[in-house]
Amino acid sequence: MMMAVVRSILLLSSFLCVCISRVSGGYNLVDNFQGNNFFNNFDFWTGPDPTHGYVYYASESQAASWNLTQVANNVVYISADSSSISSGSGRASVRLTSKKVYNHGLFIFDVMHMPYGCGTWPAIWTVGPNWPYGGEIDVVEGVNQNNRNQMTLHSGPGCTMPSNWNQVGKTLGTDCNSLVNNNAGCAVQSDTTLSYGQGFNNNGGGVWAMQWESSGVFIWFWARGSVPANVQNGNPDPTTWGTPGASFPFAGTGPGSCPSSDFANHQIVIDDTFCGDWAGAVFSQSGCPGSCTSYVQNNPQNFKQAYWAINSFKVYQQ
Repeated sequence: MMMAVVRSILLLSSFLCVCISRVSGGYNLVDNFQGNNFFNNFDFWTGPDPTHGYVYYASESQAASWNLTQVANNVVYISADSSSISSGSGRASVRLTSKKVYNHGLFIFDVMHMPYGCGTWPAIWTVGPNWPYGGEIDVVEGVNQNNRNQMTLHSGPGCTMPSNWNQVGKTLGTDCNSLVNNNAGCAVQSDTTLSYGQGFNNNGGGVWAMQWESSGVFIWFWARGSVPANVQNGNPDPTTWGTPGASFPFAGTGPGSCPSSDFANHQIVIDDTFCGDWAGAVFSQSGCPGSCTSYVQNNPQNFKQAYWAINSFKVYQQ
């Protein structure tokens, strides 16, 4: 009996230590990407899509010329082509990679509208060099007509997560190793339909916060109208935010076995591809008609909702 009590106390102590580590405060703004300065902080990816999508990633000059990138009333718009039948490698779109590299921080993404619809695969994420060994953190991601955001970690071998640990989201996978399970990673599905797609857009968007520290990666989402005051006023305090939507504890801070060193030197990426390894693979199961490539190629009018409207990306560090 005494040993059981001791074990319970130790487990509780470990849990409390992890929580304290997770919600540590004292963050200062180091980067604020918004309005007319937004695109100055990113490089335009112009190579083939690594996820094998039916997409042509436009250069900076092409994106501006084709009205795929615009700033209006301090809101950043990043769009896919919605006016022409596609040819060649696919529908024109934009993929941006931050010029700055990060190790740890509090990343806050304030978005009013996101790409949505059959064939789309939008994401906001961070990624390290020599993928997957530098790690990948997917903060916002989904495909086709999904209505819940999916938050995922990808890594090399040896990184696993607990099946359910101090989060409100639903665990979909616990092995982060991208070299197995068709690169599914360790994923968590959001608990709200306001976090992705049509529900997100109809509600005026929302805000994601991703905290990446030595203790792990933790992600929150707030629908428009529910964003904490300390986030809105530029003094984010994770100690007031409650349980995260997704928790990914690193080894030594929880029951997982993922070394914190598996995630390093990350850049922020925002993109919208089409079809490819995920959206294409589940196209028909998503209630979408015909083949993904044919649909994306021949129905430009169906991609008028395939755009991002961004208030700001902010990065805070301790």
